[in-house]
Amino acid sequence: MTATAPTPLILQTDRMYLRELSPEMYGYLFSHITDDEISTYFGFKTEKELEAEKEKFQKGYATYFFSFKIFHLLDKQDNRMLGMCGFHTWVPKHRRAEVGYNLLNDADKGKGLMKEALGAVLAYGFEHMNLYRVEALLAEYNVPSLKLLKYYGFKKEGTVRGHYIVDEVNEDSALYSILLPEFEQLKEQETAETL
Repeated sequence: MTATAPTPLILQTDRMYLRELSPEMYGYLFSHITDDEISTYFGFKTEKELEAEKEKFQKGYATYFFSFKIFHLLDKQDNRMLGMCGFHTWVPKHRRAEVGYNLLNDADKGKGLMKEALGAVLAYGFEHMNLYRVEALLAEYNVPSLKLLKYYGFKKEGTVRGHYIVDEVNEDSALYSILLPEFEQLKEQETAETL
């Protein structure tokens, strides 16, 4: 008997479809489709990217303690994979998750696509995933990411020392977060400004 593919949740913004990647969908993809199809689905450009993702699958990306909910960003015009935005470390028991995002091509940066995507993903997390806290960790020199987080009301909590390896060097990460009441207040302000 052939397993039926899970149907991904699709969110929409003005310019994009956000296609859910859940643990169930992740497992199905790596168990039922070819490497070439996986590369196309994820937007991988190299064999190295494919192999890294296969290793995540083999070692178990989700566990009893944490899960994930990621959205692939697809251009509404041509269905082209633009990048991803979602919660790669979601701890349902504690109502918190770490958000991550990236665009695959430099040509797509600076157009407000991630602002559009992150707004939809945060709303989904707070309104449908029962999140109370969303965290983001980033390098202080990542100015576009800092601007994005500040736009959505994230507040800096501190520095996580030696947290992330970049070019074989342990770098510090800045820890930012937003809580449910802060997100709700931001939405209320946006609604008031549009009236």
